[in-house]
Amino acid sequence: MLAAVASAPLGAQTAPSASRGPEVPAALSAVREADLRRDVTEMASPAMRGREGGTVDEMRASMWLAEQYRRIGLQPMGEGGTWFQWVDMIRTRVSTAGSRASVGGQAMTLFRDLVPLNVVPAEAAGAVLWVADAADSTVEVRGRVVATPLLAPPPAAIRANSYTFASRYADAAVNATLARFQRRGAAAVLLVASPAVDSAFEVVASARSRGSYDVDDAVPRAADGPRRVGPPPALGAGATPAYLVRASMRDALAQQPQAELSVRVERFTTPTVNVIGGVRGTDPALRDEYVVFSSHQDANGVRVTLEGDSVHAGADDNATVTAAGLAAARAFVRQPGRRSVLFINHGAEERGLIGSRWHAAHPVVPLERIVAVLNGDMIGRNHPDSASLLGAQPPHRNSSDLVAMALRANALTGRFTLDSLWDRPTHPEGWYFRSDHLPYARLNVPALMYTTNLHDDYHTPRDDAGRIDYPKLTRMARWMYLTGWFVATAPRRPALDPGFRLER
Repeated sequence: MLAAVASAPLGAQTAPSASRGPEVPAALSAVREADLRRDVTEMASPAMRGREGGTVDEMRASMWLAEQYRRIGLQPMGEGGTWFQWVDMIRTRVSTAGSRASVGGQAMTLFRDLVPLNVVPAEAAGAVLWVADAADSTVEVRGRVVATPLLAPPPAAIRANSYTFASRYADAAVNATLARFQRRGAAAVLLVASPAVDSAFEVVASARSRGSYDVDDAVPRAADGPRRVGPPPALGAGATPAYLVRASMRDALAQQPQAELSVRVERFTTPTVNVIGGVRGTDPALRDEYVVFSSHQDANGVRVTLEGDSVHAGADDNATVTAAGLAAARAFVRQPGRRSVLFINHGAEERGLIGSRWHAAHPVVPLERIVAVLNGDMIGRNHPDSASLLGAQPPHRNSSDLVAMALRANALTGRFTLDSLWDRPTHPEGWYFRSDHLPYARLNVPALMYTTNLHDDYHTPRDDAGRIDYPKLTRMARWMYLTGWFVATAPRRPALDPGFRLER
């Protein structure tokens, strides 16, 4: 644990007042629990339909957010004097209109009866070769349409992350079984779901049907990735075409019927948007430097029904941080800092950090004038007195100055005990690499991520406004705001650590 500040236990139901002194501005009082509760409730309401990136629901949330910026009194900092920086996502998916599949002369409906596991064009036809045991490598499969039951994955292959166990088990089983057929020349492989995987069939289908997303001429998602211009590579390109079918297909496939598989892929652009507002600084010598408060407005949309609900409302992920950004905006409008402040809600974070990767490559102000990025992702759940500050320790730390400001702000506001485990490169979630500060850090902009970490409701319909700990959220919002205030008023900008190199 990185215990930044020792403090007495704090109750979950009462947000403590910040220590008032010369370091704490009067505008801190603008960060109010009532505003945070209202904004989270509105943004995570059923009417927003989960705000999925690249859909009209994300656009609805973005328009709502721009209206909040206007009411607060921010200045539009998007394109052409608007609140918006538009981004064309490139989406690649299996075409349900152009693809066909049949087994034994019976048509199969894609993503209901059969789930393509690669987003690649594929053609295969012929009598099914039934392989009763996928571990049997003596069977000649070259050029054949193979059907085989899924193998049980080794326990170590089931990733320890916050998705449901059924979903993680299904991914591990698919990967373990397909590995037995790679480089053996099969024309296609039909994987028959086990009962355990069958229970997650709709979840797998929902996720796979969305395909892949990317963006041209942006900061790469991976450290060694190209700043690509042109269409993205197809998801699963070069792999054996593979399909998941329901457990009920086992007996029919064992009879080695004729199968015909024709998969077409469609690629198109779909818009997402960054919503950007600002507060001008007061110091003529510093006002052309900028502090960035970062969040994302998208969530995961409408998906498989769970416990009677299909809307992934995204209250913690990431309405909490959006609400904290709006609260900080009210405070800076009331009391501007010496430096200017940008409030950016990045579009399509859940689709692969699309908005932040684009803005970092095409910023609305010169990148060298962005002195710090304070990003948040999920700041309203878990133990009332714990939080994490990602980018606070090597190899993720890129500015000791910025970390020191954040720790000082925590001492004066939230007084959280900071859990350092989530900031380590060995953590199985790789949490540091999954949010909107990352593209800026890759370009050597001092950056931090505030979070109260994942929980069992992550990426489910249970992530709703009623489960947020609003007193804790208030403390987190005050902590983020005061860090930004310190950066905005410091005589010198936070320095990049000498020799910083982001590693994984």
